[in-house]
Amino acid sequence: MKFRKNHGSPEPEINLIPFIDVLLVILIFLMLTTTWSRLTEINLTLPVADAQKQTERPRHIILTVTSQGQYAINKSPVGGTSVSALAAVLTPLASKDVTLIISADASATHQAVVNAMEAARRSGLSQITFATQSAEVPGS
Repeated sequence: MKFRKNHGSPEPEINLIPFIDVLLVILIFLMLTTTWSRLTEINLTLPVADAQKQTERPRHIILTVTSQGQYAINKSPVGGTSVSALAAVLTPLASKDVTLIISADASATHQAVVNAMEAARRSGLSQITFATQSAEVPGS
């Protein structure tokens, strides 16, 4: 029997199975150690205003936002809930030294307050403040 001598070394093969095993272990490790957070689950504690009352307001406009999204300027109702209708009423009252005080109901929508701020911007009112209830201090 004649055996052939293999003069060349065998051709190297890449074994992918250990490579895939290592990658699978790394993937499982990363999945288990990653913190998954959702933005919708953030709990917020809203701030309470604890400021002293301002004694003097030279010129101010009080814009009231009801819980139904209706607006009133200095206690007179505005005919409409759109930004353009509110801006049309605010524009004649606007000047540089006028402060707009937005007094929104606690259950008013954010959109109603944003619409009020947009109407103030369109009418040229740049000094805007929000009316809040002061926090009750226990024992006083």
